[in-house]
Formats: sequence, C-alpha cells, structure tokens
Amino acid sequence: MSATGSTLVRPRLLGRATVNAVVAISVLYTLLPVLWLVLAAAKNRDALFGSALLSLTDFSFGQNLSDLFAMDGGLYGRWYVNSLLYAVLGAAVGALVSVACGYAFDKYRFRHKEKLFGLVLAAVMVPQTVLALPLYLMASEAGLVNTFWAVFVPVLFNPFGVYLGRVFSQGYVPDEVLEAARIDGAGELTMYARVALRMLGPGLVTVFLFQLTAIWNNFFLPMVMLSDQDLYPVSLGLYAWNSSASVSPEYYPVVVMGSLLAVVPLILAFVLLQRFWRSGLTAGAVK
Repeated sequence: MSATGSTLVRPRLLGRATVNAVVAISVLYTLLPVLWLVLAAAKNRDALFGSALLSLTDFSFGQNLSDLFAMDGGLYGRWYVNSLLYAVLGAAVGALVSVACGYAFDKYRFRHKEKLFGLVLAAVMVPQTVLALPLYLMASEAGLVNTFWAVFVPVLFNPFGVYLGRVFSQGYVPDEVLEAARIDGAGELTMYARVALRMLGPGLVTVFLFQLTAIWNNFFLPMVMLSDQDLYPVSLGLYAWNSSASVSPEYYPVVVMGSLLAVVPLILAFVLLQRFWRSGLTAGAVK
C-alpha cells in the first residue's frame, strides 16, 4: 500500500473510532440512570442507602411493589390511572385536533392564514411555565380549579403539533387525490375523515407520541391546578412522596419503584407504535 493510501486509511479509522467512542459514551450516559433505577427498585431500604446496590443480595422487588400499591391506601394506583387518562386520552384528542388544524392550514385558503400560522409558530417558543398562571386564572374564573378538566383541557392544543400536522399534510396528502374525491361528490368532512386522515396516519401517531410524552411528564401545571391528592398524576404524586421521605424514610423505596413503573407506558407506546410511525415513508404516494 502506498503512503498516500495509508494516510487515507488512518483518518478513516480514527474517525470511526471517535464516532464509536462518542456513541458508546452517549449510550452509557442514557442507560446508566435506567440501570440504577432498575437495581434500586429491586433493593430494600438498607441496601438502597448502603454500598450494596450493585450486589446480588437483598432483593425485595416483590415487597417493594406490594408496598407501593399499599402505601396511603393504594393512592399510587389512582395516580397511575389519572396519568393514563390525562396522557392517553389527552394525547389522542390533542393529536386529532392538531392534525386537523394543520390540514386546514395546508389545504384551505382563508383571510390572514399565514399570519395566524405565524402566531402558532410563535406559541411554540412560549415556555409552558409562563402560561401556567394565566391558565390558572382562567380556570379559576370558570370554576375548574382542582378538577380533572383543569389539567385535561389545556393539553388538548399543541402548537408544535399543528406545525407537524401542516408539514405531514403537505407531504402525505396530494392535492390531486382531494380533487378526485371532490369530483366523486365527497363533502369536505367526509373527504378528510375517509381520505386525508388515512394518509395522515403516521403524522397522527407522531403527534400522539410527542403529546403523550409531554403530558405524562407534565408536572408544573398539575401542581398549580390541583390540591386534591386523588387527582394527582404520577409525577406530582411521586414528588409529594419524595418530599415526605426526609421525615418518613419508608417512602424512599416506593418512590424508586414508582419511578420505574412510571416509564413503562412511554416505552410500550414507542415500541408498539413505531411500525405505524415508520410507515410514513410511503404514505401519501400517488399511483
């Protein structure tokens, strides 16, 4: 091999080694907290605060799981159901609303359309914590504070979801297909429900997953809106228990176990829906 060829091979090998090292560090950085959470959830309280966390002894996974659902009269189970209602139902309705709005912005002409869409894009940059106080005041005027609706209604509109809905509509719903449906006599709602919405399926799943993750991890809005523990989502409930753990150490193992169970729905959602997400590569093709 010539000197020039040897010189070219070395940078390539060094480049691969650097990329592999960065990927390996990133994977470790991501997985080590999860590994710690799994191991900590399986240990009793003494092992949790000792140096035996990585040992193969002092396992009490079943006991911790039982204590979690027995603590405070089974309050964690209620929090879990609340989170599923807030997140799954809210993400489903919010995704439908967002995709429908994005479709309307893409396919219809109306006054000040681009200005209104600019407001939607501006809303993407507004932190949710900034909106918490105005939302609380509006909910207070409507008499919704400390109710299910105080948390559920604000999550139904997602500006970023509207933006994604318009992008997916531009890419997956050809105007020719809509014109053909109109020629066949389909009304606008029928055309959207039976033609466009099927093509927007991958976009709908994408927006749903983003919404699901955001709502499931939502903490500040429920903290502002809710005072009744029976209405807490998992995130706020675990925070309350963790605050009590400094006085009552028996809360520590159940908080760790509850945190482990809290990530399960998100993992299942991404695993079960990824094939629908990937199907967007061929969605909206015109034969």
